[in-house]
Amino acid sequence: MILQKSREERAAVIIVDVEAPLIVSGLRGEGRRTVDAGNTAEALGSGDVPVLGTPAVLAVIEEAAVNAIRRQVPEGGTSVGVWVELEHLAPSKIGAEVVATAVLTAVEGRLLHFDCEVHDGGTLVARAKHRRYLVIRDRWLAKA
Repeated sequence: MILQKSREERAAVIIVDVEAPLIVSGLRGEGRRTVDAGNTAEALGSGDVPVLGTPAVLAVIEEAAVNAIRRQVPEGGTSVGVWVELEHLAPSKIGAEVVATAVLTAVEGRLLHFDCEVHDGGTLVARAKHRRYLVIRDRWLAKA
């Protein structure tokens, strides 16, 4: 009989403590994308309209969160996205530049919580809550 480990047991092996005392609430980051044919809902398979696809919205949100903590993550460490709650509220047409902002709102050990927004000019395109874990890069990759 083969027993599979629970998600928590697998995570305990993969996700390891990373000391990062400079990662504190209030850190902010930004990500930018210009909408092009390659990041539309049509191209990404998430719809059939030529506007920024939701997967691309999530990618720019994650970029903003990574940028918020980039300078504070210790050498050998990185962060990985583990959860998101996303509302995609408005379309952005080809040629538009969208700007995502992420604010670190809470730090629970190695678990980081972010509030995020994406704007196209003055229009709120999306908002999200996002969580990332701090991990040791080599140990994380060894499990891939």
